[in-house]
Amino acid sequence: MGADRKTVVYSDVGQPDRSFITDRPGLETVRSRIVSDIRSTVEDASAEGVVVAMSGGIDSTVTAALAVEALGSDRVLGLGLPCHKAEQTGVSEARTIAEGLGIEFEEIQLRPILEAFEGTVVESLEPAATEDDDRPDERTHATGNVIARLRMICAYYAANRQRRLVLGTANRSEWLLGYFTKYGDGAADTYPIGDLYKTEVRALAKRIGVPKRIVSKEPTAGFWADQTDADELGASYDVIDPLLQRLVDLDEPISDAADALGIDRETARSIAWLCAETQHKRATPPTPGMVGRTDGP
Repeated sequence: MGADRKTVVYSDVGQPDRSFITDRPGLETVRSRIVSDIRSTVEDASAEGVVVAMSGGIDSTVTAALAVEALGSDRVLGLGLPCHKAEQTGVSEARTIAEGLGIEFEEIQLRPILEAFEGTVVESLEPAATEDDDRPDERTHATGNVIARLRMICAYYAANRQRRLVLGTANRSEWLLGYFTKYGDGAADTYPIGDLYKTEVRALAKRIGVPKRIVSKEPTAGFWADQTDADELGASYDVIDPLLQRLVDLDEPISDAADALGIDRETARSIAWLCAETQHKRATPPTPGMVGRTDGP
């Protein structure tokens, strides 16, 4: 299939068999690379610091911790942006993490904003609901995307007002599957862990001392109550990551990768389809391509 974004930047870590980076030397190299990249990105932008939307999950926790290592706790702002009651536990966890890191943390309840959106925009644009509505899932996903974009608005407002950059928290597994909201959590100035598979993020989290309760937490995007990554994607990351590595990094045929990993081909095709069908999320929006025009200096 081939990758459709920049290649993995950790090619010199020492994984000749293309196995996941989970050993101590490899993780320390990755840690150093990410910290250096955060620092140089902020310096190049002449920014005062960074903003991290924190859910209490492993990805945002690792991102915030590495940002503190790169910049110092006084230059990292954590935001808790809950919309459902079920998310309150995660936000409380995020606050505890922020306190442990010594960073400023602000909680903003998005439910009133979503309700205002539903009472204005949705009522104007949504067809009248009927008892035979056969597309309830589409409405649920559309609302989930709205919430993700509300979080992006908050993060960028804080960044704009405080001369900061927004650090995205997506990992490589999510990125390749398009498991993010376009212009929502898919909008950031840089993605510190964006080249690490979920498997590697877990290993790095353990290495830098993230609490076990965070590392072992069931992954969720927080789009709606009781939502989980595994339910949405059709498989756990323990299945997804090795498959993606073979399909994308090694460019193996789907059938060969599925057979080698002992995964049923239907599941493998479903994962491959997600990767292919969401390519538009990872690409710069196209233009007509006028003759003689370039992308700029």
